[in-house]
Amino acid sequence: MTHLHFRSALLPSGWADDVQVIVTDGIIAKVTVGVAPEVRDERHQLAIPGLASLHSHAFQRGMAGLAETRGNTADTFWTWRETMYRFALEMMPEDVEGVATLLYVEMLEQGYTRVGEFHYLHHDRDGTPYASLAEMATRIAQAAESTSIGLTLLPSFYAHSAFGGAPPHAGQRRFVCSIDQFAALVDATRKAVGTLPGANVGIAPHSLRAVTPTELSAIVPIAQSAPIHIHAAEQVREVEDCVAWSGQRPLEWLLDHAPVDQRWCLIHATHTTPTEVASLARSGAVAGLCPVTEASLGDGIFPAREFVDAGGRFGVGTDSNVLVGVADELRQLEYGQRLKHRERNVLSGGPGSSTGRALFDNALAGGAQALAQSCAGMEQGARADIVTLDITHPSLAGRRGDAILDGWIFASGGGAIDCVWAGGNKVVEGGRHRLRPRAREQFNAAVRRLLA
Repeated sequence: MTHLHFRSALLPSGWADDVQVIVTDGIIAKVTVGVAPEVRDERHQLAIPGLASLHSHAFQRGMAGLAETRGNTADTFWTWRETMYRFALEMMPEDVEGVATLLYVEMLEQGYTRVGEFHYLHHDRDGTPYASLAEMATRIAQAAESTSIGLTLLPSFYAHSAFGGAPPHAGQRRFVCSIDQFAALVDATRKAVGTLPGANVGIAPHSLRAVTPTELSAIVPIAQSAPIHIHAAEQVREVEDCVAWSGQRPLEWLLDHAPVDQRWCLIHATHTTPTEVASLARSGAVAGLCPVTEASLGDGIFPAREFVDAGGRFGVGTDSNVLVGVADELRQLEYGQRLKHRERNVLSGGPGSSTGRALFDNALAGGAQALAQSCAGMEQGARADIVTLDITHPSLAGRRGDAILDGWIFASGGGAIDCVWAGGNKVVEGGRHRLRPRAREQFNAAVRRLLA
């Protein structure tokens, strides 16, 4: 049992002073407001809930910064993808575990306490399934276990290179499964995370490029009641190719032909029409936004103001993991809207409202829904995922309440996080994860080998 006391904490009901939190077996057993600290309480000044990165490709952390040299033609997502394929084709299982371990250390240090791992690097380097079909998924689970980050593992179904069932090309050989293989992979993945506290497994049809309508219908039942994530409308060319194939845009097709509901998370959804925005909001699905990666890849800007105004729900993900941070994603999301609309405080929710608070609340609720977490925030019954901020940080000094979130998201530039509890385990103290030295060493060894 762990006893914590916070001078101020952000609870589901709002900011509260003198908050005692009791944690038992990784779960918040009791929250009491307005009480003095007891002798056994570990005391901190300010606490907020940890957030979820609802969309991550862990292995891509190893190639961050390797696609920043201009080619002979205009560089786009599609040219970046070729670099990613070359990197992915070389990774061994131990490389994936080493890269994911440091990534999850970094996530926890930056305020993420759960990750939705959209996992499609399944097979050996020649495309042959491993003897243990979930070998790579097991490595992800081991990275999550060692770092204590909450894990929602989303094995990805990937069968084709383009719309209409085009055969996969050589660069995709490590991703490809038949329907039967995928069902077995999901079952093996569930077993791989079975002993991991708080972990769950969903599915991720990669995209309408990679999955035919018949295959999509066949794999959706495999999810049962678990989350279903899919990339959709990330790139203009993707939209154009989808229209050429089906006569409909990707979101339009999905909303008309797939059972999209609150279990679903549509990743990116960047290029959408007003009709699609309204329909997506009505469906109850979460828009999985990855603003830093979307900016890095030149994807475009999601119509977030229109989506929120329509009652839509969103969360944020780190996707390619080129830069990892809660504040970074939320700031980029708002700044993209400011550039698009040439206004400030676009996603604040209304006059007198804090933009930082609105961003944080939306990402907290959307991330929890997308990863099938029944509780979001610091409340009884929730997983004990808690972040403390250093109120002596220059961007937080003298602030209270929502002004703390505004200072952290828009002005801190890093270094504002002090401690992090993940599933009740205190894994970050003084801004550093307990595994950082070893994780960094293993990561560096893996990347040096891959780049040799």
